[in-house]
Order: sequence, then C-alpha cells, then structure tokens
Amino acid sequence: MEMDIPGNSYDAAYAIEATCHAPNLVGVYKEMLRVVKPGGRVALYEWCMTDKYDANNPTHKRISLGIEEGDGIAKLFTTQEALEAFKEAGFEVEFSTDMAITEGNDTPWYVPLEGRIQDGIMGFFRTKLGKSITGQFVGLLESMGVAPKGTQHMSQVLSVAQDNLVEGAKLGIFTPMFLLVGRKPLI
Repeated sequence: MEMDIPGNSYDAAYAIEATCHAPNLVGVYKEMLRVVKPGGRVALYEWCMTDKYDANNPTHKRISLGIEEGDGIAKLFTTQEALEAFKEAGFEVEFSTDMAITEGNDTPWYVPLEGRIQDGIMGFFRTKLGKSITGQFVGLLESMGVAPKGTQHMSQVLSVAQDNLVEGAKLGIFTPMFLLVGRKPLI
C-alpha cells in the first residue's frame, strides 16, 4: 500500500494472489500505478468472488468468510469490484478474464484440494479423515511442546478454508484466477 520506491521506476509490474490481502483495492492498485512508468503494464492475478456470488445468500456469505478468515484476507471483492477499482486507480484496461473457467476436459484448479485417495498421500491428507488425523497429530505435538500453542487451531482454520475454497469453486462463486492487465496512461 505504501512502497518505498520512487514513482515511475518500473517498466512493468505484476501481483499473483497478493493484492487480495490489501484492505482497499483502489489504494493498492494506485500504488502499483505510481511506481510504473507511463505506458507501463501491470498484470494482476486476483482472488475474487464472481458475478454468481450473492451477498444475501447465507451459504455464499459463509463460504466467503471461511476463505477470508482462513487465508488472511480482509475482504474478498467481486471480479466487477476489482475491475472497477483497477479503472478508478487510473489504469487503461487491456484485458480481464476469469482464468479459472475451464473448457472441455481441463481439470479444475481446485481438484488437488478436494482430497482424493487416488491422488496419493497428499490427496489422502486432504480428505476429511486425513485432516482429522493431521489435526490430532498437530494437537499431540502442541501438547508435547514441540509445536507452538495455537498450531492445532491454525490447522483447523486452514482446513475450513480449504473446504470453502473447493465449495466456492464448485458453486462458481469464487475464483483465485481473475486476470487483469492494464497500462498506465502516457500522460
């Protein structure tokens, strides 16, 4: 939000799954605009709620909150809000799309998070049983003083976040891949 970098320093800039952690998208985008030279490009890969998100739907709200809390995000904005913030910051939008939308036989991005035994040991540890075993093991380590206090709680928070990422993706209300590309005006 406040980089210690002189204005007009870079030919281009990018952020991958990072600016979603800023409390204000216009503010973080303006800061990126400030450090890029006139005519320079900025590309963002943003975590967002999609146009299918309904803030009045209790399930949608639960999913959004679970992702926010589990992934340290102050507020998930919609793709439309991100696009408008990008424009408001001063960028000339060249391209925007949700890269998470798959066509044909492409494997959706969230499949590795679903927890499937056929995906090997990591797949198993992402299943409900695997997460339970992990939580108990982490709790044991915490009680022995090997892991710091709060580790088991954090494990549970991350588990809930994982479940909400998958559920949000399956409902089409969340994307971790909203791509924005813009240019700083020459003037």
